[in-house]
Amino acid sequence: MDTGHTAWLLTSTALVLFMTPGLAFFYGGMVRGRNVLAMLMKNYVAMGVVTVTWIVIGYSLAFSGDAGGLGLIGDLEFFALGELGFGTEIGLDDGGDYPDSVFLLFQLMFAIITPALISGAVAERMKFTSWVVFIAIWSIVVYAPMAHWVWGGGFIGSTDTEIPGIGALDFAGGLVVHINAGVAALALVMVLGPRLGWRREVMRPHALPFTVLGAGMLWFGWFGFNAGSALAADGAAGNAFLTTQIAAGVAALAWALAEQVKHGRPTTLGFASGAVAGLVAITPAAGFVSPLWALVIGAAAGVICFLALQIKFRYGFDDSLDVVAVHMIGGIVGALLLGLFAEAAIGGTDGAFFGNVEQLLRQAISIVVALVFSFVVTYVIAVIIDRTMGLRVSEDEERRGLDVSLHEEQGYVLTE
Repeated sequence: MDTGHTAWLLTSTALVLFMTPGLAFFYGGMVRGRNVLAMLMKNYVAMGVVTVTWIVIGYSLAFSGDAGGLGLIGDLEFFALGELGFGTEIGLDDGGDYPDSVFLLFQLMFAIITPALISGAVAERMKFTSWVVFIAIWSIVVYAPMAHWVWGGGFIGSTDTEIPGIGALDFAGGLVVHINAGVAALALVMVLGPRLGWRREVMRPHALPFTVLGAGMLWFGWFGFNAGSALAADGAAGNAFLTTQIAAGVAALAWALAEQVKHGRPTTLGFASGAVAGLVAITPAAGFVSPLWALVIGAAAGVICFLALQIKFRYGFDDSLDVVAVHMIGGIVGALLLGLFAEAAIGGTDGAFFGNVEQLLRQAISIVVALVFSFVVTYVIAVIIDRTMGLRVSEDEERRGLDVSLHEEQGYVLTE
């Protein structure tokens, strides 16, 4: 066991877990004051629910040996962690020099934050009990298979001749986390329906300082998310750390500049959202591109994700906190530009800009697969829950606010 690599992976694990409270604050500040605790709770509860699903079956579905050699799902070798070892090899037998348990924990943190990302789209109107059931099911039947396809020896990431694969690249979760969660958010809100008064009432964020704080926590934790995905304290981790910072900073400036051009003033919410968009877009590419191309990816993400805010108004779906525009679109931008700018000298393989046009095609195919799979399965899950438990609160509960109606608590108590 290499203690340096293990220490970095443990540190990165803690950083990625820290992102979920950061996401809670990022989203919590953007909802109205009567829904802040409900928003925080929808994020925090994933830290409990997904821990259970991951330990029991999710990790095994994602990272056990491939069942049947088809590249579709894990073989349940690690069901309830029964066969998990604590030595120096991980389930993929890729020569990792850290304990199985550390790799499992690192991947658990990704599994936690991915469904939590979806919560921003359903803000202010979804039942808490239905949300808990949804993320439990979704983490098993959507997230775990996607993780296997991309990282666990499955057909999206595979270049093994024994398992016909697409050969797409995804360093830290553009496909598995962001596109997956973003399109799932779209499917869920299409079943859930819009908030009362959407497009008729002004629904302003109630505490933008919370949102800025949350964005800072996300930015900080993202270094574990991306640089930790090198699975070693080495040059690849250093490059991922650097490209992450560059893309986030440039995207934040690009979003603010786009606001200045279009609306005549930049906003704190825009700068924070731009930073997150840049972090999303660099995630699949962080260990495969040079700092120069990270700058390009960040600039593209800041502008394109800002423009994508109009999608929900054009097509009439209420994505409350713009999960689709930031995570789905940002993930697509990053995954595609990775296909252009990847350099074999840095990691992975060359992209189209360096003569390998096929890699861009591989990236595009993988994006389509992720979009279709996640959307269809999420939509089915949502419909089933809606017809059994019901997805959304009553009109009276929504008007009173979810803090009181669902949790019998208040985020703010004003006294004289």
